Amino acid sequence: MNHYETVFILNPVLSEDQIKETVKKYEDILVSKGAKMISKENWGLKKLAYAIQHKKSGFYHLFEYTIDGEAINNLEIEFRRDERIMRYLTVSLDKHAIAWAEKRRNRNKKTA
Repeated sequence: MNHYETVFILNPVLSEDQIKETVKKYEDILVSKGAKMISKENWGLKKLAYAIQHKKSGFYHLFEYTIDGEAINNLEIEFRRDERIMRYLTVSLDKHAIAWAEKRRNRNKKTA
């Protein structure tokens, strides 16, 4: 089991229900492939550095999880097929990145 982090940007014209439905869909895909979800973060509506699909903002979400490497391919295929997803990035975390992510989670818990 490898440790991964995926950030994806949703189209800003989606309603609150559509956003929740989309996030749940991708969480369910990961869990059905055997992922153990460590953290989910909703970063909210953010201004983009450059326009994507003629949009200047998007809803950012982050998933941190452990899963076998082969399942990542299925997740990214689903991202490419979904018009609600503007961009996504999945990275494998090494021990230093895992420690940093844990510090970020703890910091977020204190401010929440």
